Amino acid sequence: MKKNIVLFVLFILPIVAYLFFASGVNSFISLPTITKNIPEVNTWKTLDNKPVALTNKITILGFIGSDVMKHKGNFFNLYEIIYDKYKDFKDFQVVMVLPDGTQKQVEELLKLDIKKLGTHKGWSFVFASPDEINAFYDKLQLVGKLDSTMATPNVFIIDKKRNLRGRKGEDQKGTPEYKEGYNTIFVAELYNKMMDDMKIIIYEYRAALKKNNNATKEL
Repeated sequence: MKKNIVLFVLFILPIVAYLFFASGVNSFISLPTITKNIPEVNTWKTLDNKPVALTNKITILGFIGSDVMKHKGNFFNLYEIIYDKYKDFKDFQVVMVLPDGTQKQVEELLKLDIKKLGTHKGWSFVFASPDEINAFYDKLQLVGKLDSTMATPNVFIIDKKRNLRGRKGEDQKGTPEYKEGYNTIFVAELYNKMMDDMKIIIYEYRAALKKNNNATKEL
């Protein structure tokens, strides 16, 4: 018995403690709004010519730029950590913004790389001119900027009312915290920060549905 207790203290307890403190639990009950009422993208081109809208969807929004393959690893991180968990929810989508003319690169990415991971339903690519993308991004009112290829490794959480959500206030230690996007290069940030914030967004909508006695698979 004593041996089991010692083994628990030496091996199991440290792992449990690590998982707890590394989970990046968000101190917010409701995820703060960073920018209200961002523009729509439903007039932009898509691969299948079907319009994509942000309204009434929980959206992960990203900007890939003109060098699509450069961000292939970022796709895999986002797919496996965030998208794969929520892909079956009707009101969840991933929308990637690219300069017009990159359609063939995206088709190659879907055919050769993302297809290996599994389905990409609910994952859309929209195309616009550089001027349109810059104007759209400026209206997000973010600290981070697009690079020379019109890309950023960050992705953003957009709620059903087209509000950009993130962290704004104090963390659990009382330290000021501001997070407008989540860097797809870093697995730990997606797992510890973005996953936690997505849970809050999902909880908000599930609680509202339950309150209205309309809790379904839709968010």
